[in-house]
Amino acid sequence: MTTITSGLPETSSSDYYLLDELLTDEARDVRDRVRGFVDRDLLPIINDYWDRAEFPFELVPKIAQLGLVGSTISGYGCPGLSRLAAGVLTRELARGDGSVNTFFGVQTGLAMGSIALLGSEEQKQRWLPGMAALDTIGAFALTEPGHGSDAVRLETTARRDGDHWVLDGAKRWIGNASFADVVVVWARDVEDGRVKAIVVEKDADGRYPDGYSADLITGKIGKRAVWQPDITLRGVRVPVENKLDEAQSFRDATRVLTSTRGGAAWESLGHAIAAYEIALAYAADRHQFGKPIASFQLVQHKLAEMLAEITAMQLYCFRMADLQEQGRLTGPMASLAKMHHARKARQVCLDARDILGGNGLLIEHHVARHLTDMEVVHTYEGTDSIQSLIVGRDLTGISAFT
Repeated sequence: MTTITSGLPETSSSDYYLLDELLTDEARDVRDRVRGFVDRDLLPIINDYWDRAEFPFELVPKIAQLGLVGSTISGYGCPGLSRLAAGVLTRELARGDGSVNTFFGVQTGLAMGSIALLGSEEQKQRWLPGMAALDTIGAFALTEPGHGSDAVRLETTARRDGDHWVLDGAKRWIGNASFADVVVVWARDVEDGRVKAIVVEKDADGRYPDGYSADLITGKIGKRAVWQPDITLRGVRVPVENKLDEAQSFRDATRVLTSTRGGAAWESLGHAIAAYEIALAYAADRHQFGKPIASFQLVQHKLAEMLAEITAMQLYCFRMADLQEQGRLTGPMASLAKMHHARKARQVCLDARDILGGNGLLIEHHVARHLTDMEVVHTYEGTDSIQSLIVGRDLTGISAFT
C-alpha cells in the first residue's frame, strides 16, 4: 500500500483524533499482525489476481498462520477476540483488499458464525476446529436469483425424507461456494413453511453430493478476486444431522446477519482509509504547474472533507464495538452504521480517484480497486435503501416495507 510521504505533519494521518491510542493490547496486536500480512504478503500480488479475476489460494495458509480465523468465537481453535479487535481486523484486511476480506468474512462471520450461533455442541466440535485452521472452507447460501433484499421470501426448499433432507432450488452470489467444504444452505421446510439452515458438505473424496453445482459469476467490476458463484440444488440429499439444531426460522438467519452487519461498516472504513492515504501521498508527490498538487486549495479542501468523513466513521465503529461488547447493539443501530459508512466510503474512494486523475484509473495505484470494491459493499449486507427502512421502522414504529 502506498504510504504517506515523509515530511508531512503527523496530523495528516487518517487517525486524526488519535483513536488508536484507545486500542487494547489485543486490538493493537491484531492491527500489527494483519497490517504486516497485508504489506508483506497481500499487496505485492493482489492486483494480478484481481485483474485476472482469480482467487489467491496461495494466501490461504498465510491467513491461517495469523491465528485469527473465527474472530469473536471462543473455543474450537478460535481466538475469541473482543468486538474491537475483530473490527480492527476487518479494517486492516479491507485496507489491503476487499476480496480477501470477503473471503475471510464469509468464512468467519457467516459460515462459522452460523454454526457457532445455531449449531449443537456436536456440530460445533465437528466443523469449527477445521474451519478455524482453514483446513475446512465454508460458505453461506442465503441470497437467491429472485430474492436479495427480500431474502425472507426465499424459494429454495428442504424436504425431509427418512434420514435425509432433500434440497431443491438456486442460490446466487455465494462467496467461496465453488470450492467450500461446507455450505450453510438456507431453505424453506415444505412441511411447516419455516426457514432452516442445512449444511451441505463434501465427502471424504472431496466431492459434493449429487445435484449440487456451482457456476462462477463472471464480469464483475469489483471484488474480482473472490469467487461468488450461482448454486443449483437438484434433489441434493443431506444427512438429517446436518441441519443446524437451533435454526428454526428466518429470524435465525437475521440473527447471523445482524451480528455481521457491523463488519460491513468496519470494511467500508478500511477501504476509505486506504484510498485517502494513497491520495494524500500522491498529492504530495505529484507536481503540476511547477508545484505539488497538495498545495492547491481544491485538493486540500477535498482531502479535509475525506478526513472528516473517515473520522466520523471511526467514531461510529469504536462506539459500535463498545455497544456490541455490552450486548446493547441493536439491528437498527448496525443498519445505521452500514448505511452511513457504505455511502461515505464510496464517496471518499471517488474523491481519491479524482485526486489521482487519470492515474486513478490504473489498478497499480490501488484506488480503482478499492473504489469498485466499495460498489459491492454498498450493495451487499443490505443496500442503503433497505438499511434506511430498517432504521425508519425503528424510529416511527411503522414498517414501510411492501
